[in-house]
Amino acid sequence: MKLSVAIRQFLEHCEIEKNQSKRTLVSYAHYLERFLEFAKDIDIIKINLPLIKKYRLFLNRYEFRPHENLSVKTQNYHVIALRAFLKFCVKSDWKVLAPEKVDLAKIPDREVEYLTREELERLFRTIDDGKITGLRNRAIVEMLYSTGLRISELTALSRQNVDLERGEFSIRGKGKKIRIVFLSERAKGWLKEYLDARDDNFGPLFLNHRRSREKKKGDLDLKGEHRRLTDYTIQEMVRTTACQAGITKHVTPHTIRHSFATELLINGADIRSVQELLGHSSITTTQIYTHITNKKLREVHQKYHK
Repeated sequence: MKLSVAIRQFLEHCEIEKNQSKRTLVSYAHYLERFLEFAKDIDIIKINLPLIKKYRLFLNRYEFRPHENLSVKTQNYHVIALRAFLKFCVKSDWKVLAPEKVDLAKIPDREVEYLTREELERLFRTIDDGKITGLRNRAIVEMLYSTGLRISELTALSRQNVDLERGEFSIRGKGKKIRIVFLSERAKGWLKEYLDARDDNFGPLFLNHRRSREKKKGDLDLKGEHRRLTDYTIQEMVRTTACQAGITKHVTPHTIRHSFATELLINGADIRSVQELLGHSSITTTQIYTHITNKKLREVHQKYHK
């Protein structure tokens, strides 16, 4: 079977049988297209370890911009997609290289950037809440810190999803897994203030208030989907606000998610509970935060041990 045909069938399998997200499908298609670009449209029986080794060299030397190569982490994403493809081929009883023979590159332990409580308060205070955009931005950062939501999870929210009375709601996260997240009293207060200041009945929880207020034709536009905030807009808002607050760290919405997890662990939460709150499918992913809590133990030791 030709590689291009097998890839197409794999992507259809991911879409229909596995019901994977559009984002996952786009990623798989992108990474496997690069493998097809390298290997050409060969028969899948010709995929062997020497070919994989050459492909790994190709990825390591690939310049996606002048003098800028793919990171080891990104190279691994390509390999993960290839292994998922090979696993599908094996399951389909096609003669092909066993996926477990393809190893991932070893990468250094991940360093987690997070904000201290003092830095978070500076970030919050920097936002000018005199206008509706400021109320919205304050509600966003308070909500990110209160819930530990991923940016894609936050932008997908609509008003009907959030229960301000109970201060908790379910979210469909990565891998379409459902989990419960909680709003602090402060986050609830800022979100309510923002929603009370709006004079529309649009569905999205957070709107782009600089876009045309005119209702366009079509059901989605009448519901305000054309005004829904994008991931990029929120990322830029968080970055700009952090710079204005004099925070020298590279701050993103994910940094606030890291801060949420770190605060929980430092204050005594068990790692399994933090795993549930973050929506991690594996405890290994949550364990990236353990070195942070170890630093906290060192601080305690230095302060109290004489």
